Amino acid sequence: MESHSSHASLKILLPLLAAIIAVSPLAIDMYLPAMSRIAADLHTSLPLVQQSMSLYLAGYACGMLLFGPLADKLGRRLMLHIGLSGFMLASVGLVLAPDIGSFLAVRALQAFFGSAATVVVPSYIRQIYGEHTAKGMSYVSLIMMLAPLIAPTVGSGIMQLWHWQGIFVLLAVYAGLLIVLSWCIRLPAEPQCSAPHNPVSFFGRYKRVFGRAKILPGIGASMLTSFAFFTYLTGAPVLYMEIFGLSSSTFALVFGANVATLMLANIFNTRLVTRLGSKCILKLGSLLACLIALLLALGASMAWPLWLQMILIAGLISSGAMASVNADALVIMQFSEETGTATAVMSTLKFGGGALAGPILASFHSISALPFAMVILTTQLLVLTCYVLAYSRVC
Repeated sequence: MESHSSHASLKILLPLLAAIIAVSPLAIDMYLPAMSRIAADLHTSLPLVQQSMSLYLAGYACGMLLFGPLADKLGRRLMLHIGLSGFMLASVGLVLAPDIGSFLAVRALQAFFGSAATVVVPSYIRQIYGEHTAKGMSYVSLIMMLAPLIAPTVGSGIMQLWHWQGIFVLLAVYAGLLIVLSWCIRLPAEPQCSAPHNPVSFFGRYKRVFGRAKILPGIGASMLTSFAFFTYLTGAPVLYMEIFGLSSSTFALVFGANVATLMLANIFNTRLVTRLGSKCILKLGSLLACLIALLLALGASMAWPLWLQMILIAGLISSGAMASVNADALVIMQFSEETGTATAVMSTLKFGGGALAGPILASFHSISALPFAMVILTTQLLVLTCYVLAYSRVC
């Protein structure tokens, strides 16, 4: 772990890094309550406004692919400021958008620049924590999980007090504040390149990442653990409200409780990873997720009590979350000069893979939690396969 004498203390750095990486969750979730109003004001249909979500994910993925290698080549601090500045200007542009075409185009730009800011965060964590990168990532995840939890409420509050443009004004102010803080707070220095007289090209950095021994199954484990979480996010409304019959208000409470269990899982991971290591926790987390998924499938088939199935789901996503953060850390720890590029690869595959969760779940048309449990079980079995291929040394 790097000495902290050369940069700000972790009590300041970690909240700042979490606030930076929370930019996209806030941008995604805060405007959800305003979609109908946006459609009305821009004289368009709600489905067309909803396409801005897909455009955001696409813009974010494209930005990752570009800015990841650029962060490695030109410096993380430069990419951070370019990203936050572009995100801020795009947020202002959304306030001024006169029609749905302009809104969709600027929304994609907002995501594109937002990715430049967030792609550098894992690099900073890897530099600070070294072999305990999963511990640092758990701390940051713990803080930034508040973003999707409070964002819809904040968006609704703004709608009550003002109009939907106020949401993007707030996002612009938020990005501007992060720019000021990132200038005032001393971030870790840029790592020294091992071969400064032999610069690596843009595509050469991708070649280095994919050329690393056993990296593909490692990236596969990262993508699949994230896919399991996207499966939960996509399937939760149908699972709880249509299959379990919960009201929207009860669903909100249960969803919030599950977020709380995810936060507890991250706290638990920070304590455990220094003792067992990321490889061991990845394996144990995936094994536990497989076991719980089997129990949930059995419970769905035999009509176990609703409360028991809900407890199993909470345990399922918590164990999967522990596997996910360590799968990410194991990939990041393999790189010192290409962490931005590696992050770009993982993030793009995560978002791309996550987009498949909806169609897969929708293809089952079930009235029980069985398909959800089987998708998670299959995913975690594939994670274990990737684990064996990438990290043959067992704990």
